[in-house]
Amino acid sequence: MPDHVLPLDPDDVDRLIAVTSAGGIVLFPAEGVYGLAVDPRRPDAVRRLAELKGRDPEKPVAVLFWSVDDVLADGTPGPAIPRPATASEAPRSATASGTPRPVDPADRIGRAVRALLPGPVGLVLPDPAARFPAAAGTDPTSLGVRAPRLAGEAPPGRDPIAQTSANRAGEPDPVTVDAVPRAIRAACDLVLDRGPRPGTPSTIVDLRAWAAGDGRWRVLREGAVPGVEIDRRLGALRRDG
Repeated sequence: MPDHVLPLDPDDVDRLIAVTSAGGIVLFPAEGVYGLAVDPRRPDAVRRLAELKGRDPEKPVAVLFWSVDDVLADGTPGPAIPRPATASEAPRSATASGTPRPVDPADRIGRAVRALLPGPVGLVLPDPAARFPAAAGTDPTSLGVRAPRLAGEAPPGRDPIAQTSANRAGEPDPVTVDAVPRAIRAACDLVLDRGPRPGTPSTIVDLRAWAAGDGRWRVLREGAVPGVEIDRRLGALRRDG
């Protein structure tokens, strides 16, 4: 099995979600290291997670969706459009007849998300509806999202989870269950042990400026996917309009 694939089948995902939906914490094999999962819609669970890790409760937590379709589904993060662009400002692409046309902002961010996910990449997207304030930290209109590759494809529409590494704040990320601090393991309501993880963190990319229409992105952390590969994928989209 490739390194950066979550070794979870649909039954594992269902078990995990059953626990998080009830307010519990799950220790599970994330893409690079072992992670902790809670329900991002439950402020009590997100606070419990921060306390368990000794983490600043105002620091945002990424929301993991089980498919790219779920990331882009109605009711999940979308582009922020503060005002309509003028004809001179609007990004444009060509119609079949060659006539330029404005690029739909939702299509622009959708193509960027599909160019980078699924895989070991986290994206910071605008979430103007502030749908997951408990996970978003001090800026509820922005949200970190992920969509991993799974060992067995989970049906769409599964509840998302808030995900963070299974370590005490500032300590090394654990690549095995045994490396997770004993107090954290004891506090988890479900432990999914799938052996060692590769240990390489995910790459984090900020797409908020891209969503607003200026064609920029920023690699906040380079990890499993090199920054040059991020530039290649998004650069191709920018050239295509």
